[in-house]
Amino acid sequence: MSMELRGLNSSSSNNSLEENSFRSESFSEDRDQGAISETGCLSIIVLGASGDLAKKKTFPALFNLFRQGFLRPNEVHIFGYARTKISDDELRERIRGFLSQGKGASAEHTEDLLMFLQLIKYISGSYDSEDGFLLLNKEISDHESSKNSQPGTARRLFYLALPPSVYPSVCKMIRRYCMNQSDLGGWTRIVVEKPFGKDLDSAEELSAQLGELFDEQQLYRIDHYLGKELVQNLLVVRFANRFFVPLWNRDNIDNVQIVFREDFGTEGRGGYFDQYGIIRDIIQNHLLQVLCLVAMEKPVSLKPEHIRDEKVKVLQSVLPIKYEEVVLGQYEGYRDDPTVSDSSNTPTFATVVLRIHNERWEGVPFILKAGKALNSRKAEIRVQFKDVPGDIFKCKKQGRNEFVIRLQPSEAMYMKLTVKKPGLDMSTIQSELDLSYGLRYQGVTIPEAYERLILDTVRGDQQHFVRRDELKAAWEIFTPLLHSIDAGELKPLSYQPGSRGPAEADELLARVGYVQTHGYIWIPPTL
Repeated sequence: MSMELRGLNSSSSNNSLEENSFRSESFSEDRDQGAISETGCLSIIVLGASGDLAKKKTFPALFNLFRQGFLRPNEVHIFGYARTKISDDELRERIRGFLSQGKGASAEHTEDLLMFLQLIKYISGSYDSEDGFLLLNKEISDHESSKNSQPGTARRLFYLALPPSVYPSVCKMIRRYCMNQSDLGGWTRIVVEKPFGKDLDSAEELSAQLGELFDEQQLYRIDHYLGKELVQNLLVVRFANRFFVPLWNRDNIDNVQIVFREDFGTEGRGGYFDQYGIIRDIIQNHLLQVLCLVAMEKPVSLKPEHIRDEKVKVLQSVLPIKYEEVVLGQYEGYRDDPTVSDSSNTPTFATVVLRIHNERWEGVPFILKAGKALNSRKAEIRVQFKDVPGDIFKCKKQGRNEFVIRLQPSEAMYMKLTVKKPGLDMSTIQSELDLSYGLRYQGVTIPEAYERLILDTVRGDQQHFVRRDELKAAWEIFTPLLHSIDAGELKPLSYQPGSRGPAEADELLARVGYVQTHGYIWIPPTL
């Protein structure tokens, strides 16, 4: 969707897995143990530093880690690299506003901001240029020398905030000119952003190209959904609570929905979005990652590889998608964007039913639903239980028990259940047992997903990153469907912006067994 911080040798992966298994320590406890002082200095290189992703996500995440003491000014330096010809100060000014949003104007914040900005140095060069990467390596090496870092102990983290099309050329340049020695505890790690290809063949080609240059332990395929607080809580909720153990199976659960909804369209991103569509952009990666955590078996331990092994098993158990269990949509006005083709067949909405062929989930539909320009904005997991046998209260029509995990906004977990309505009559009503994070954990700042995942990369903990075989298995599920859409064999239905999407999607949900609750609305509690 991530987190004792220490430098780890990528060649000693077994030790790193032992030391960096899932932890329950808080950020403050991490800070007390010291940030990155056990080995040489750390250089973080943001490639694509002048782009939107770097400005809006990468640099703010680095700044928040700096403010909390995880990145210390005497040990870390940040390098920006991009084609744009600007100075250090110009880059600092470009990102300053994004670092200040929502943080107030305290003197402490201003001091932290100024100190952080002075850690940033910018280098201009192309992504296939020997000269540019030689200059980048010189700047990094000069920094390491200035910190008296012993050869082989320094660490280099390259964050590719770039389009996947330039990954191969950039990685070749890094491998040839910018690698750090790793024999004395140092390392070089590469963070790559999604999308990892457009289908199975392109993803495998990209994996093969990167695999020729770096070991799997050096590659961190980032999916920010795995860094979200409520996604990270899934393992704890499922495997640390006794009452879920006997319930979490096909005998009790009727269906599972994993939903992503946005109340805006593709404003400003029409050209990019039209190349991928909602399935590639959201469902094949974000929602499928969540499905793995909902459906996986208990791993033998909390070592990252054991957890990732179980996720792969889930994906390998998914049956081929039936096209009659797919509804595609495209909101009216999508093609009015001048960067979108007038004949575009790209879906902006999709409901896809997946079925897992194993003992736990046989017969339970997993409904993945995502769309843009809908009537609300939210991401949630909705586990709907079967009807109570022998309904003596005749309350079936009020709705089923559901366990809902609200990922965003207003993070929460709540259980919908039937209770007696207060009063003299024996009548029933739906209510909830509610854990709303904003109310229960007042004054606690929930870290952004990118903060967790960057920190995990420094630690060498790959639990919340996508492994190569996992990526392959995910693409194997969706590639046939995507090829049919690309060929125009499946057409998206038109829907009004601000609606729930095509009516056919609700009909599909009813057909596979989902029972909608009428007259109940979850309202986040307040003091």
